[in-house]
Amino acid sequence: MKFKASVNVMLKPSVLDPQGATLERALKSMGHRNVSSIRVGKLIELTMDCENQEAAAKLADDWADKLLANPNMENYSLTLEKLP
Repeated sequence: MKFKASVNVMLKPSVLDPQGATLERALKSMGHRNVSSIRVGKLIELTMDCENQEAAAKLADDWADKLLANPNMENYSLTLEKLP
């Protein structure tokens, strides 16, 4: 069975986000004063073959925890969908 895992990785709230701060300043300099905070993250999509949804979820979570996100600085969330 094919599955698509989407891993959304974001800096922890306590970690400064210089890229987000730069984007916030740029938007404000363009006249967009209603923006108050920007955080930049990354979305990683993986397609995998697994025997069932539980195995796919365990594998994707293991990859996210050990490789895709830095647990010292980042949090991640994972969604999984079965592909046709």
